Formats: sequence, structure tokens, C-alpha cells
Amino acid sequence: MSRFARERRVIYWEEPIFEADAAAPSLTVKVCPRSGVVVATPVLPERLAEAERVEAQRTLLDEFIGETPGELLAWYYTPMMLKFSRGLSPICLVYDCMDELANFRFAPPELASLERELLKAADVVFTGGYSLYEAKRDQHPNIHPFPSSVDRAHFGKAREITAEPADQAGLPRPRLGFFGVVDERMDLDLLAAIADADPAWSVVVVGPVVKIDPADLPRRPNIHYLGGKSYDELPCYLAGWDVALMPFAINESTRFISPTKTPEYLAGGKPVVSTPIVDVVRHYGELEGVKIAADADAFVAACSEALALPPTWLDAADRTLAAISWDETFRQMDEKISEAVARKRRASVTPVLSLPRPAARPAGRRTPYDYLIVGAGFAGSVLAERLAAGLGKRVLVIDRRPHIGGNAYDEKDAAGVLMHRYGPHIFHTNSDEIATYLSRFTKWRPYEHRVLASIEHVGLVPMPINRTTLNRLYDMNLTSDAEAEAFLKSRAEPVAQIRTSEDVVVSAIGRDLYERFFRGYTRKQWALDPSELDKSVTARVPTRVNTDDRYFTDSFQAMPAQGYTRMFQNMLDHPGITVETGVDFEDLRSDVIYDQLIFTGPVDEYFAHRYGPLPYRSLFFRHQTLDREWFQPVGTVNYPDEATPYTRVSEYKHLTGQSHPKTTVTYEYPQAEGDPYYPIPRPENQALFKRYEALALAEPNVRFVGRLATYRYYNMDQVVGQALATYRRIAQEEGRTTTAVTARSAAAAE
Repeated sequence: MSRFARERRVIYWEEPIFEADAAAPSLTVKVCPRSGVVVATPVLPERLAEAERVEAQRTLLDEFIGETPGELLAWYYTPMMLKFSRGLSPICLVYDCMDELANFRFAPPELASLERELLKAADVVFTGGYSLYEAKRDQHPNIHPFPSSVDRAHFGKAREITAEPADQAGLPRPRLGFFGVVDERMDLDLLAAIADADPAWSVVVVGPVVKIDPADLPRRPNIHYLGGKSYDELPCYLAGWDVALMPFAINESTRFISPTKTPEYLAGGKPVVSTPIVDVVRHYGELEGVKIAADADAFVAACSEALALPPTWLDAADRTLAAISWDETFRQMDEKISEAVARKRRASVTPVLSLPRPAARPAGRRTPYDYLIVGAGFAGSVLAERLAAGLGKRVLVIDRRPHIGGNAYDEKDAAGVLMHRYGPHIFHTNSDEIATYLSRFTKWRPYEHRVLASIEHVGLVPMPINRTTLNRLYDMNLTSDAEAEAFLKSRAEPVAQIRTSEDVVVSAIGRDLYERFFRGYTRKQWALDPSELDKSVTARVPTRVNTDDRYFTDSFQAMPAQGYTRMFQNMLDHPGITVETGVDFEDLRSDVIYDQLIFTGPVDEYFAHRYGPLPYRSLFFRHQTLDREWFQPVGTVNYPDEATPYTRVSEYKHLTGQSHPKTTVTYEYPQAEGDPYYPIPRPENQALFKRYEALALAEPNVRFVGRLATYRYYNMDQVVGQALATYRRIAQEEGRTTTAVTARSAAAAE
């Protein structure tokens, strides 16, 4: 940071220190001799009320800035600083968003609104990881992810240190350690389970206890809380551990974190066991020295595995760490800041940092609409187009996401590769009506999707299972459909009554194929064994006796030539349609005048979860752009092995036909929390939906359409078909109304 700090003023404004005997507010100022960064620490009397504290800091900051000439670079690491820093005129305003602070315990209620203001004013935004970037990428046009880096030399000392701190030296081995703040992000029950699993393990916790009652900490003879230590002391403690722990709770406060601990532990030469924090899985989950475990039993087992690792695990970890450094992180940040400054120079604009609160949406809009449609995916967009173009209706379409297209939304990533943000969407249908309708809004690129499954000791084989798959798996030479059919029948196991997904597969092709292709994949996808799932889940995937290796066999298979987003843009390009994105229905419903509502969101959400939430499975998508032309031989490769944390990897250039020197792939990780993707097909869930369906049917002037509104897993073409059928019913009803009115009018005229 030295060049920017010396050419401009970089001020690090610390949290205030409160002193009971301070007579008046004052400022302690230090300057880093190496970087030139100015560290300013307000010292405030403890007696001041909150408003007085804000005003005191504003006065101190204004006086300090006013006394130093030159340009100012403002670098915010928390939106709370806005309360006293409005009025600055920085050459560049950086918002370094390291965590989703609003999700932390005791977060100030005004933090979210202050962050919106800061995002509006910022010239460049950095996020402390990719998960946070993906959550905020649509909130600013110049936002960049910077996951946690590491001072390798500092933590690497742990590999050489032999003298241990006195409070750790006497603890029995093996030692499993954690350093960091102990707060609501730590899973205390998991910590207790680790200690209980083996009394011979010493569990070492280094760090202050914050925002939780120390009395709530699990107490065991082999758990040792050593308190907070300085940054310089951490390698000394790390040196004496055998395994490093990251027992984070999976909750809102950890949803977007990118812990620095992972590379720090690895730099110290220690294997890591972590709960499935998204950015840990994303960046380190494939390393042998990083074990990911979702529950207590798996975590304890992973600790045992980590203790038994051969020394060779460190080679791959060191190769990963070689590309990570804080110097490289700031070099890249420096480039982004320079670009932002250059843009301002070219525009000859140095705006004042004036951050009024966003204006509230005007109450009681005077523009009435015939229809308000909630959701700009397939269901909402098709109905909007038909109602506007077919019946001349005035339609307002809203979506809480910042874009149209729903889950089918595609975009070019930073490298220029066209990719699907929410995983691969392959269009296929047997309906001429649906294909003809969508062809009004797009040209098509013929594409037949092919999927391979990665099977241990075999390699990549076609999926769905076909004759080629069988020959590869069993080293056979089946040459006809009849031979393949006979082979499958010989392996099938009779099931008296087919109720579950396991029954479907085992009764058709036997237990070996079931376990190789279906059991692990299904358990990952649904977090349930196939024996616990409705038969419809695995019934969707056929088994073939021929050599057809296409995933789908529909008569129409193609991809929108310019992408799904362009198709949706064309569909919604009508003077009778108004589209607003980034808008939540609950924030809008009382402001808009409309006659009819079409709701395509979650039906249980519409009714405020009156009977409890409908269960869904969600997905986490890890997008990766690679500096190579191709990554895999087909569009999607499935990974049925339960030990692999992701279910499939998709490469978009196969789908789009795009020519590009780089390629982008997506790893899919099923998870319990997040956007709803897949209704969980179990009888009790369907029974719960029926209660919501009864409410929906009784709701006046509202139609529920689409996957989420009807709690069904529809393909894209099925959603289009449902929307078109809904439109026909509306048109018929309008036709009857129009005829009746016309007849009455004619009678009156006579």
C-alpha cells in the first residue's frame, strides 16, 4: 500500500477507545514508517452518549483532514464509519467488505441501511471472499473478490519452532488446536463432541471469548482455553499442534466468511479439519490435508484421518499456498484502485462524499396495472408477454433478484465466457407448441446434452447407463439391445412393492449399479438415503440397453443462440410490460394498484409460512475460470461417489458453442440452506403442501404458477407449458366476460 499511502493520504481510522478519566475527545495518531499509512485512534470520554460519540468523532476527523493537504483515499472496512464521515471528498472511496457484518450477533440495526449508502457512494468494492462477492456482485458495478491470504513466512515459523509456550507445553499429545475469536460463529456442541470422542486428545482453544457467555463454553478435562494471544505468538502455539480445527457453526454469521485460518494453519504445516464453510470447500476442499465434515461424527472421524496423514500431504498444500500472499492481494487491489482513480481523472470529476439516505418508494403509486406478476423467470415472463401481447393488459413484473430470467439467467463472466450463474440449463421438449412459442424470441443452436459419470477404478462412462456403460464397467462385449437387456434382468433384484427410489433402481438393474451410480449421488443431492425418498426421484433417470449416449431423447433439443437472458429480454420487450428487479414483493404489495396477482414465488412464503416452511434442497455453485481451452470432454460430468463433496461439474462452452481460449466450469454442492431449488419428495412434505394449496385455491384474484408456487420439480418446458395453459384459461374467462358485456350493451342500444 506504500505507493498510494505516500502519493495520497491513507488514513486507518480505528474504533474509538473509551476512557473513564478522559476530560475531552482527543486523537492518537501514528504513521507506519514502511507504508506511510496513518493510523488514527479516537480517545473518547466514557460518559458520552451515542450521539455525542458520533459528533465527537466527526469533529476529530474533520479537524484532522483539514490540517493535512493533498488528496484523500478513503478506505472503509465497516459502514458504521459513515455515521461521522459524511462530507469527505476522496479521490477514491474503497469499501473493503470483509464480512457480512449484518449477520453477526448484536449487529447495529442501522448497519444494513448504512451499507446501502456506502455501496452507492463507493468507487470500488472489495469482498473478503467469493461467497460474499456472489451475494453482493449485483449491488455495485465495480466489485471484486479477494479471499483471505496469508503471511507464509510468519506462520511458516511454526514448522521450525521447538520451544513451546508455558501454558501449552505440558498438555498431552495429540493436540487439536484452534486460534481466533470465540464467538457465535463457533459450534460449541461440536467442540464438546470432539473432546468427548477421545479423552486422550487435548483440545486447545487460543483466543478471546466475545459476544457469548463464558459460562456457555463446554467444559471438559481435555479442553484448554488459553485466552487471547498476540499475532506474533500464534506460530508458537501452532507449532505444538497435531491438527488444526475450524469447528464453525453453519449459520447466518458464517454463511459468507472466508477464514484466514485455513492458509495460516497450512502455512504452519498443520492439517485442517473444518465444517463445510463454503469458501473453505471452494478453495481448499480438494487438498488431502484439508478435511471437510458436516456433523459431529464425521468431524471426529476426519480428525482421526488427519492425525494419520503421511507427510506427503503437505506438498500439494504448499503448491496451493505458493500462489497466495498479501503482497499479491494488494497488487491486484492497487490495480483496481488505480483504474477507479483514472476514470475519475478522465471525467474530471471529484464528487463530494455526500450520502443521503435512499429515498423511500413513493406510497400509493397512481399508475394502475391489470396484473402484478411476482417473479421474472419462465412462468412470470411467459405470462407477462402473453397478457400484454395477447390481451393488451398492462403488466408489472417484479423480481427480488437483480435480473430477469430466474434460475436460467446467463451472463458473460469476467473472462468473457458465457456461463449460467445458477448451474447448467439445457432446453429440451417434445412439445411443438412450446418450441414454436419460444422461437418467437430466440434463434436456436442445436445441442444434445451428454453426461459422463466418474466411477472409481473405471473412469468416465456414459450416464444414463447404456450398453457402452455396461461393457466398460464389467469388461464385456454386449453387442445387441437384447443381450444388454438380458444382462440387466439377471442382476435385477425383485421388490414386492416399489415405493422408494431405492426400490426403483434395485428392481430394474440390481444393487451393484445402484450403489455405483445412484446411492451416493442421491444421498449428496437430497441428504437422504434413496430408501427414504419417493420413487419419482430416481425414476427420472432412465436405463438404456442401446448405445444412445444422449442425456435427453426429446424431439427438440437446443440452446438459445444468444443465451437465455437475451431470450427473456426479447420476451419482456413490450410497451405494456414494466419490469422492476431487485424488488421484494412484501416491500411493494401495498404500493401498487393492480387488479390481479400472479405469484411464482414459494407458496409457503406468500402465506408467511403459516403451517411451517416447505422443505427444499438448495445448491452452492463454485464457478471457476481456467486458463485453458477445455476442461472435460462433455457438458457435464457426474460424481456419484459420496466422498466427493460436489455432485457434478459442468463446462458451458459445450452448451453454448462459444469459441474462447479460456473456459468456465461450475462445481455444484447440494446444501440445506439457500435459495429453494428442489422440493423434497416425501409424503409428509406433499401433505404440508396440500394445506398451502388449499389456501392458494381460496385466495381471491391470485394465481399461483411455476415450480415454487406449486411445489413441483418442473423442467423448463413444463413451466412454459403451465404458463401457456394458465394464459388460455385467463383468455377464456376474459372472452366470456367480454361476450356478456357486449350482449348487454347491444340490448341497451336497441
